[in-house]
Amino acid sequence: MASLEAKAEQEPLLSDSLPGSREWDIIETEEHYKSRWRSIRILYLTMFLSSVGFSIVMMSIWPYLQKIDQTADASFLGWVIASFSLGQMVASPIFGLWSNYRPRKEPLIVSTLISVGANCLYAYVHVPASHNKYYMLVARGLVGFGAGNVAVIRSYIAGATSLQERTSSMANTSACQALGFILGPVFQTCFALIGEKGVTWDTIKLQINMYTAPVLLGAFLGILNIILILTILREHRVDDSGRQCKNVNFEEASTDEIQVPQGSIDQVAVVASNVLFFVILFIFALFETIVTPLTMDMYAWTREQAVLYDGIILAALGVEAVIIFMGVKLLSKKIGERAILLGGLIVVWAGFFILLPWGNQFPKIQWEDLHNNSIPNTTFGEIIITLWKSPREDHNEGPTGCPIEQAWCLYTPMIHLAQFLTSAVLIGIGYPSCNVMSYTLYSKILGPKPQGVYMGWLTASGSAARILGPVFISQVYTSWGPRWAFSLVCGMVVLTITLLGVVYKRLIAYSIRHGRSQE
Repeated sequence: MASLEAKAEQEPLLSDSLPGSREWDIIETEEHYKSRWRSIRILYLTMFLSSVGFSIVMMSIWPYLQKIDQTADASFLGWVIASFSLGQMVASPIFGLWSNYRPRKEPLIVSTLISVGANCLYAYVHVPASHNKYYMLVARGLVGFGAGNVAVIRSYIAGATSLQERTSSMANTSACQALGFILGPVFQTCFALIGEKGVTWDTIKLQINMYTAPVLLGAFLGILNIILILTILREHRVDDSGRQCKNVNFEEASTDEIQVPQGSIDQVAVVASNVLFFVILFIFALFETIVTPLTMDMYAWTREQAVLYDGIILAALGVEAVIIFMGVKLLSKKIGERAILLGGLIVVWAGFFILLPWGNQFPKIQWEDLHNNSIPNTTFGEIIITLWKSPREDHNEGPTGCPIEQAWCLYTPMIHLAQFLTSAVLIGIGYPSCNVMSYTLYSKILGPKPQGVYMGWLTASGSAARILGPVFISQVYTSWGPRWAFSLVCGMVVLTITLLGVVYKRLIAYSIRHGRSQE
């Protein structure tokens, strides 16, 4: 059995188990233990790189799209942004099914190769004489398709960890994902120093500039990731107690392995977990979308101020999320995952309740450029544009404040800055808590059986939420204002808490449900 000293050496920052915490009687050699955790940490890296691939170009998509194709408009930008989630939604169940019946190296390598190819395509979307915007649409969709390997990553980690290790490893996975979202825009900012012109490699018609350098870096990191998967990743599977299980993915037979226990999965708990996860991601996606329009309307911020201040706020929320991911690992040992999920939803509800407008102070009205009193049919893409539009494009920032075209600006009180910041902090606490707990509970409900397909559906539901959330909030906020928008969100969270209360006793581990271990 691996010594406690060897185990302690395994966990500096991302500790996945505590020395002496494995209270079950199992035999695991030190070599097997080290191999198992090396493989898991390679998948932490894969998750991080997948997140970076999504976020590293987010701040430059709009200006690059305008540069390569003058026919691209705000509506098309919305499709380009949504194509990533659409691709991931389609790919997740496919890769998940694949991983159930074949070694998981296969879908991981193929998905990463797709992402590498998609990034290279993105770097060449300027080359065709026409229809460049469609090439960008396909490139981003394929990057999302490659990111469908998230289902494989989470199913592998769920299958390669015991119940006691599960919460910690899932928290680490989510932390790596969040870190990728944070650092992606940072990398993009560094590449902005190259400028729009950059350098051109005429032989292969490759332009290396502020738009293409990030994706070329992503392609390079993808190739490096494939090498690491080929050389280090090994198939490991353990049951809820930590004993090795034999399954179709296993590469090496061992007399110590046991068969996967038989028993049915609680399908009600599975469906409820998917619904809970959809709502959690739906709510955070709409919050991210509405931050910039809300602050520009309420505080009369210019585009430059909105991009700067909101960028700082979202970056701070990302750092807060990483801290929360680490904190819930310890808290879950004391009060359990279900209690943290419930508490997280209550905190999210409080965050949106605080956002409701009150008082008799109204936002500054933007009277300029008034043509009529009709409410515009604002698209998702048009709202997203405010995140990319550089103030250098127009030295005259134009009118600021709440546009008179949005009729609610005349009678809806403003949301005070203290309200907004308090709300952001609360949502920044509640969302990561709910996110990691929903993944952890879901993996425990599924038990030791292959989880690829089930994780695929969970990832697909999250992708659908990231598509529908921004569309929902853009329409409701523009037409009816923040009071209706955030009231509806509060009502949605109350219904979600009610659903959690109904299924609370069913959200238990597979082995506990079948009486093989105690809660």
